[in-house]
Amino acid sequence: MRDSAGGARVFDLEQPRTAEMPVYPSHRPGYSYLLHRHHEDEYDPEEGGPRTSASGVIICMEHTGTHIDALCHQSDALRLYGGIPVDGRVQTSRGFTRLGVEEIPPIVARGVLLDVASARGVDCLEPGYAVTVSDLEECCARQGVAVEPGSVVLVRTGNARHWNDPDRYLAGPGISADASRWLAGARPLAVGADNMAWDVPGVKDPELGCTLPGHLLLLARYGIYIIENLMLEELAAAGVHRFRFVCTPLKLVGATGSPVRPVAVESW
Repeated sequence: MRDSAGGARVFDLEQPRTAEMPVYPSHRPGYSYLLHRHHEDEYDPEEGGPRTSASGVIICMEHTGTHIDALCHQSDALRLYGGIPVDGRVQTSRGFTRLGVEEIPPIVARGVLLDVASARGVDCLEPGYAVTVSDLEECCARQGVAVEPGSVVLVRTGNARHWNDPDRYLAGPGISADASRWLAGARPLAVGADNMAWDVPGVKDPELGCTLPGHLLLLARYGIYIIENLMLEELAAAGVHRFRFVCTPLKLVGATGSPVRPVAVESW
């Protein structure tokens, strides 16, 4: 957190990126930063003077670390959001020609934090716990907030505190299909959480017949972006439940997601 020149508190919601950070199995190898050019490689004070430079190579999957899911990331019976068929005109070896992450505009929107962990009186929800509609409704009533159309809704489970313990982090809680459906009905622009996959990983929803049901509902059926692996501890500790949310995905043309560094600004 820092104070801006205007006196507003700014909360950094990105987790640090390292080679050791938790990575969802289907998105391995994850992340690496390799220092390619070293300062001493070109140091020649007689010919080039005192200035040198260093630079590196970033290797990462789109869906590692704190990131946003583009609408092309998920399909519903091989149709993207809006009924777009997944065919060779849309899905190519160089990415998607429709609904890629470059189509997500810079997000500057009303934000609300639903602190489920605090509402349940715990530091962190237990592994495998699926946040319910009642949990979200209780947070809204307890905090005096509402989910509004066009807003960004962040759900705190407390799982962010286990970022440096990959096994525990990956086994964390998530959001139930019913809770995703309830949120989708309020028509937010985006949702986000402090866990790996928004949903509870590996749990098949009996009604929809698939794992990660929130991804199907939010991305493929309702066109609502998902932001994952958020750091929400500082925001929750400050008791800030309403804020201006700012998030700018990279224009990775055709990509299904993008690393992001979102921030919450307490006042504007």
